[in-house]
Amino acid sequence: MTILEPVPLEPLPALPAQPAGVPWPTKDWPTGSLPGHVDPAELETLIESAFGPEPDPGFGESHALVIVHEGRIVAERYGANTGPDTPLLSWSMAKSVTHSLVGILVKDGRLDPGAVAPIDAWRDAHDPRSRITLQHLLRMTDGLEFNEDYSLPSGDADSGEARWSHCIDMLFGSGQDDVAGYAIERPARHEPGVVFNYSSGTSNIVSRIIGDELGGGSETLRSFVNDRLFQPIGVRTADLTFDAAGNFVGSSYLHMTARDWARFGLLNLRGGEWDGEQIVPRSWVEDCRRAWAVDEDGSHYGTHWWVGDDGRGSFWCSGFEIQRVICVPRTDLVVVRLGRTPQENYDTPKVWLETIIALFD
Repeated sequence: MTILEPVPLEPLPALPAQPAGVPWPTKDWPTGSLPGHVDPAELETLIESAFGPEPDPGFGESHALVIVHEGRIVAERYGANTGPDTPLLSWSMAKSVTHSLVGILVKDGRLDPGAVAPIDAWRDAHDPRSRITLQHLLRMTDGLEFNEDYSLPSGDADSGEARWSHCIDMLFGSGQDDVAGYAIERPARHEPGVVFNYSSGTSNIVSRIIGDELGGGSETLRSFVNDRLFQPIGVRTADLTFDAAGNFVGSSYLHMTARDWARFGLLNLRGGEWDGEQIVPRSWVEDCRRAWAVDEDGSHYGTHWWVGDDGRGSFWCSGFEIQRVICVPRTDLVVVRLGRTPQENYDTPKVWLETIIALFD
């Protein structure tokens, strides 16, 4: 939880266009060679450290790596029992897909990010939640009380000091049948727009807003996602999870192959454009890659995407256990990593990914 302050970052590099002569991977991914300045042996050593016969145990399980440079796959590796056709769980990378769905509805004139969130339970003018806008939700500044910790209760319950994870209770406990309803019921702790608090509950409220706007239940939303976002960019493996109330669990539950995750990354690296069609408004992508807050650990947050202060303009989808789709405008790079890393070892894949990205500088 962080009090908002201005986030000065250097000017962002422009989002690169698809290179001339490189086909869009709507059907098949084009492949290519590493650029001349990247040492293939050095990259292979890095890949082997995660996927080889004797991997660094700090990775936990490595499921997939896909590296796309200038629109072509230049490196790819899979772990045991995993391959190019294996759908893999997003965890919180689904939040960035939820962001794209809102952008499409904004383009259609059906949602206004500056408007008050259309949640009936927040209509009372005396309720501070009545001032929460869709933009507050997308930037995680809604002010709702929500503990995102991914752990069981800690502290002495008898003393009143135990902290219960609202995220776990929402996904696996009392809220699992209606994840959005659970989050909507959380009380206001701060005025909207004052405090940044990363919250999976917030993303599920956004998902409820999307579903309510579309109407027609889960199948209508599923069709919208496929027709307007995934099918045009060649994603064929997307599997959205819905709860018993018909909410897409847009905080956490979306399965796709690593190659399809790379397609989603490339769409955003190209400013929402795909083969001449503007799938997501370019302004929507530009907004998501600007830092609006800095978390307590120094991480920069945009609009349902994380943002790097690395001089490359990097922005990425991030999921529990270090799921990543990283877009690097400076070097026209998309890096997808999927796996299961214990929280105490997060630095191992984080440093590994940073080292891979630096090879392409």
